[in-house]
Amino acid sequence: MNSNLQFDFLVNKEDKTITVKRAFAAPVDKVWSAWTKSELLDQWWAPKPYKAITKSMDFREGGYWLYAMTGPDGFAQYCRADYKSIDAGNSYSALDAFCNESGEVIDSFPRSLWTNTFSSQSENTLVTIVIKYKEQEDLEKIIEMGFKEGFTAGLENLDALLKEI
Repeated sequence: MNSNLQFDFLVNKEDKTITVKRAFAAPVDKVWSAWTKSELLDQWWAPKPYKAITKSMDFREGGYWLYAMTGPDGFAQYCRADYKSIDAGNSYSALDAFCNESGEVIDSFPRSLWTNTFSSQSENTLVTIVIKYKEQEDLEKIIEMGFKEGFTAGLENLDALLKEI
């Protein structure tokens, strides 16, 4: 990661939120595409040595992204993001969940509402991600599962991808 670019990771247990602010050395349209096109998401979303593999994606309000995080041992954990609102090029929100291969939500894992906002900062793009949980215990469970480390690694993968596309 370019150490001159903004990276904030804030946990607010009272509000049951994680807020990530991350700048990328690329224009908004390129960063937006990397977050909203499955062929690009598959290249950066999972922390190495894991891989994200899209099963289906329908990026529209009411649509969803169904994908697997696949480990080097071949184990696949499926997830889905149900798109709630989209303001093309500016922001979108999605309800995230762990699920089975068919996309049926696994209720024993917490769901979270992601709101991602993209803004231009000179030659860079700032992505602000607010992740909201229903319960404080849900937030704590995700943190304990290593979310910060995994998501940070994925964002570093995105840095590298943005240099190539």
